[in-house]
Amino acid sequence: MAKTTIMIVDDEEGIRTTLSGIFEDEGYDVATAASGEEAIRTAKEVMPEVVVLDVWLSGIDGIETMTRLLEMSPSLPVIIISGHANIELAVKATKMGAYDILEKPLSLEKVLLTVRRALERRDLEIENRSLKQDLLRKIRLVGESPKIAQLRDEIRMAAVSNSRVLILGDSGAGKELVARLLHENSPRAGKSFVEVNCAAIPQELIESELFGHEKGSFTGAFETKKGKFEQADNGTLFLDEIGDMSLQTQAKVLRVIETQEFQRVGGNRNIKVDARIISATNKDLSEEVKKNNFREDLYFRLNVIPLKVPALRERIEDIPELVNYFLEIFAAEYGQQAKKITPEAVKILQRHSWPGNIRELRNTLERLVIMTPSRTITPADLSVPTSAKSDYFSLNLLKDARDMFEKDFIMRKLEENGWNISKTAEVLDIERSNLHRKIKAYDINVP
Repeated sequence: MAKTTIMIVDDEEGIRTTLSGIFEDEGYDVATAASGEEAIRTAKEVMPEVVVLDVWLSGIDGIETMTRLLEMSPSLPVIIISGHANIELAVKATKMGAYDILEKPLSLEKVLLTVRRALERRDLEIENRSLKQDLLRKIRLVGESPKIAQLRDEIRMAAVSNSRVLILGDSGAGKELVARLLHENSPRAGKSFVEVNCAAIPQELIESELFGHEKGSFTGAFETKKGKFEQADNGTLFLDEIGDMSLQTQAKVLRVIETQEFQRVGGNRNIKVDARIISATNKDLSEEVKKNNFREDLYFRLNVIPLKVPALRERIEDIPELVNYFLEIFAAEYGQQAKKITPEAVKILQRHSWPGNIRELRNTLERLVIMTPSRTITPADLSVPTSAKSDYFSLNLLKDARDMFEKDFIMRKLEENGWNISKTAEVLDIERSNLHRKIKAYDINVP
């Protein structure tokens, strides 16, 4: 296993020798340089994990040396060592990106402790970057259908602005994904993304959740708590299912949008906040306004940039790519090789209406990954409940509901019998020719 390399940059040979001995005794590899120019050359060769750098050097000074080192490796921890006379210069170095200052004469124990902490912070930063990259891979907008291509373009254009966005779409279609993509591609990407599900929080707690509360402001308020608006300061606040927010809370949210100020529950101090608001709903807010369930002025404030997320049934051509994407995601999560799926099985998935949208498809594939014993998913492994295929109760005529049920029932039996028409006719106890007529009448696609 490769050792961690520490580079010591100091024009005093005694300091280089002493520090080298200390670090080598601790199991580190050590590289040394007597000048800034030599440090830059050496860093290119050995790629150190930490640099201990004297601020006062002949030739280019420690500040310039550090600047060039950080240009080569922005996350490199640089520990400045300085004599008392150079302390002002050292403070300047920390403002420019140095990890810490150590004043001469050096305490060797403090040098070791500072190096260890610098390495720990570096490891955490690497881990955080890796986790963020994994997250970004998981929140990719998958698909190349015209509606998804258009949505992708709209996200790219809307993300760079600071305007409020209202995301519309059915439940499970991917509205939260769009909100996260807007944040991750915005100038606020390095700040917090804070989510509030307005439908999931009890009405008596929603204001405390959004605006925070002061200690003792109500029974159970044992300490002061920051609300979601404060947590999202300089970042993004995602108000999911905003159509379920009460009119009283809507009025207070509108006030924050207008003034960028609010007060915690039980407080009397105005708190300023700069949070970009992205909201989402599966309701028709214009209709909710007509029914007096949603404030018209808030609707217009939120609906600066409307984005529509298509339902999965509107982009069935994306299902093959989505299936492969989720199979790879689950393989990584469960530490196994990604399962394959036959083209026939994919076609069956494309014929399903997916009332639960992407969420339903994801859950179906997770079940298949867990419960399918073989490495390949076939039509025989698929089992999508017929009750979920169509919303019979949305129809008014009995004939329409009966026809929809009969189509779903026949498709389910065909799937169960491997699309063998003769066997299915036998199971249904009808003539094969009669089944053929129904398949044609209901436009059922037989693989």
